[in-house]
Amino acid sequence: MTSARVYRDLGEAAWAWVLQQLREDDAPWLPEFVDPDRPPDGPAADRDSLYAGVAGLAPALGEVALHRQLSRAEQALAIGIVDRLTRTAAVRVEPCLYDGLGGDVTALRLLAPGRHVPVLRRLAELATPQGWPTTQDLQPRPQGPVNDVVLGTAGVVLAAVWAGGPESVPVVTVGAEALMAAAERTDAGLDWAMFAGRTARMPNFSHGTAGIATALAIAGQALDRDDWVEAAVLGARHVLAVGSLDSEGFRAPDVIPHTRTDLERFAYGWCHGPTGTSYLFAALAHAGVEQVAGHPVNQLRQRCLQAVLSSGVPERLRPGFWDNDGRCCGTAGVGDALLDAGQHAAHETGQGLGLGATHGQGDAGARGQARTQEQRWEALLGAACVMGDALVARAVRDETGARWRFIEHRKDPPLQPPGTAWMQGAAGIGAFLLRLARTLEQGPDAPVIDRPDQWWAVPSHVRHVVASPADG
Repeated sequence: MTSARVYRDLGEAAWAWVLQQLREDDAPWLPEFVDPDRPPDGPAADRDSLYAGVAGLAPALGEVALHRQLSRAEQALAIGIVDRLTRTAAVRVEPCLYDGLGGDVTALRLLAPGRHVPVLRRLAELATPQGWPTTQDLQPRPQGPVNDVVLGTAGVVLAAVWAGGPESVPVVTVGAEALMAAAERTDAGLDWAMFAGRTARMPNFSHGTAGIATALAIAGQALDRDDWVEAAVLGARHVLAVGSLDSEGFRAPDVIPHTRTDLERFAYGWCHGPTGTSYLFAALAHAGVEQVAGHPVNQLRQRCLQAVLSSGVPERLRPGFWDNDGRCCGTAGVGDALLDAGQHAAHETGQGLGLGATHGQGDAGARGQARTQEQRWEALLGAACVMGDALVARAVRDETGARWRFIEHRKDPPLQPPGTAWMQGAAGIGAFLLRLARTLEQGPDAPVIDRPDQWWAVPSHVRHVVASPADG
């Protein structure tokens, strides 16, 4: 197993490279990709986004701040992000989590708690009974609001529940009710399209039913709405029905129907695979649901991760199988989910690995349960280190720092320029490596930077919202 120091040093090198790519145009911005042969003309339209822009540097700054004091330049960056998002949120109309106001809520709450509250009010003002209209250039054009986690209503609901406070309630309520109205009954349960008019379905977390059901489970638990939780259960039943539950775990197809011969039928990352779908079963457990279709939800979460690890990830077994190392679609996202599940497994009952006897158990039973938990924790931590080792092996390093170049087998040349950002670049990968190092040193009680798309998947006492010097 690689040492924590190696992971930390590589995480710091990745962060150093990201900082060198920062530019200034009315506020900090980053090119999403750095191609030495084609320098960027200027800031892209999504320069402020959580997915590819400076809002995504907020959780990365949080990771850095958990292991050392921020430098003056990093403090200035945090202040610049807060200033920019505070100004633009007042006129922004795009609502979504990864490229809109939901991402602004996330970054501002992390960097300057309290500054996010006006953004929640703006989301409430922009809401319609059907959800929020989108400004995204999607094909085919949506006939109404988008429903999903990344670009739609479900992501807004998750951001609002996570932010909390009275201003979040109307946002959560209108969003969850819009999702309820958009549900489609199936033989097994409920299904959601990414948006009305889209016939192809992506049932996993980022654009489909798994993510939408997750948002309803989280919202239902937060506002004591059993009907929303029940809809989430029905969504999970549908996902199970269209997927494969076998000896290798659980997985659902990337797209239904599968018509693309140049794409694998199953993906395994956060966005379109069982890595992300595992968060649905964690959300159901958080909402008090014990079983779906006769399967314990905690076992279904484990089976999602079992499917990922049984697939061969993170090895690049064939063109198109595992060509991405980012958070969204690749290795860092898998590693983060494994750490979430490991810390949860270590604390599934009680407050640590050294559990005393629970009601109805003798000392031997309690010791056996504690040992089982410890074995699961060690296995999941070890699997996360496998992901970390792949990132160590694939890093491109020089005097400027570290970054990663993904492969797109359908392009010529297939080797892509390195990315900078949270979901597809060095900022997100470096943040995972810093967390991995911290967890190796501190164990299952290591703090976890809070985010709206995963907080329910870890024990409550490890959740950590970091306010930088931008606070106040």
